[in-house]
Amino acid sequence: MKSLQIFEKSQNKSGPYLIFLVNRIQVLFMPLIFQKYLIHPYMIVVIIVIGFVSQLNLYILSKCWKSSYLTEGAEGISKLFGKRMIRLYAFVGLFFILIKMAIFTLGYSDILHQYIFPSINNNWLISFIFLTSLYLASKGMEKTIQFVVIAIISTFWIIFIFVPFLYAPMSSIHDLYPLIPTDSSMFSWKGVLLIWSSLSGPEYLIFLKPWLKHDNRQFMYFTIGNLISVLEYLLLFIVAILFFGSNYLSKTLYPTIDMVKYFQSPVFERIDIIVISIYLFYIVFALALFLLFFYGLSRIAFAKWNLQPTRKGYLFCSAVILSSFLILYNFSWKSAYKDFLGLELAIVLSSLSYLIIPITLWIAIKRKKVVK
Repeated sequence: MKSLQIFEKSQNKSGPYLIFLVNRIQVLFMPLIFQKYLIHPYMIVVIIVIGFVSQLNLYILSKCWKSSYLTEGAEGISKLFGKRMIRLYAFVGLFFILIKMAIFTLGYSDILHQYIFPSINNNWLISFIFLTSLYLASKGMEKTIQFVVIAIISTFWIIFIFVPFLYAPMSSIHDLYPLIPTDSSMFSWKGVLLIWSSLSGPEYLIFLKPWLKHDNRQFMYFTIGNLISVLEYLLLFIVAILFFGSNYLSKTLYPTIDMVKYFQSPVFERIDIIVISIYLFYIVFALALFLLFFYGLSRIAFAKWNLQPTRKGYLFCSAVILSSFLILYNFSWKSAYKDFLGLELAIVLSSLSYLIIPITLWIAIKRKKVVK
């Protein structure tokens, strides 16, 4: 079997890469937020509070980042948990990552199908997105990490096109009240979990420790990335409330895309098509990164991390992922159970991973120091 050099590295990437990675992974679900859980103005305060809690979580993760065990990759983590436990964790992680990949890929393909290519079968759109990401991932982890620069240059400016909505004639400050729920029935735990799960993703960056420089400023990089993400979510939600209002917002599936449709330009007739198309750079990057995470975890799960990656194993994992996407789309995404098998399952799994992984790592590292 021919070996594949996808996990090789020539040099460690500097700190700004960590800022870009944290931010882009945290805003992964930004255009896919189903606003029926985020419709009341008090969610502005909830976003800020969850942002602070996320910061505490990232503080724990930055403490773990300093451990030499993470620098050793799978071998180092196996020293923390033992080979049997790390294989068990890897099997569970495969399911978590698969669902996360499926949700943002199917969500984006749904947007493409609904707004740009209504006559094209969505299965072909899903396959095209996946094969494009497969090509990027085949270039290796190092090239994929570098691609985050292209992804952020291509997509970061999109958030600024929503700023004019803040000053639109129909916008009223009264739409942002009340900031505290006046009725217990207004409070939504699903909305809180949605915000927490939307800020998840940095916990998977522990897999990238061997490719990133260690300069004792990881917490600062995490903080900057998290702050930018929270500000983006705040701007997006405030604009959506001002534009749609709480009553109509709950009836809009993709409010961010619907708002862009109202922009007019003397040059471009459909600005929303341009924004959706450019967002493909971001989706391809994220999917390629998580594809490599999935393949790396599968090698740990089957106790092959000491062996060279093979083309056969990489393609087999890719086939499993693509097949799962198509099965999930055709048998549940279009059905009445879309909410449970789609968004709600992703919310629960992402929330759990973001809460459990940093704390579990921190406890394991502390216990290892005590044993020594």
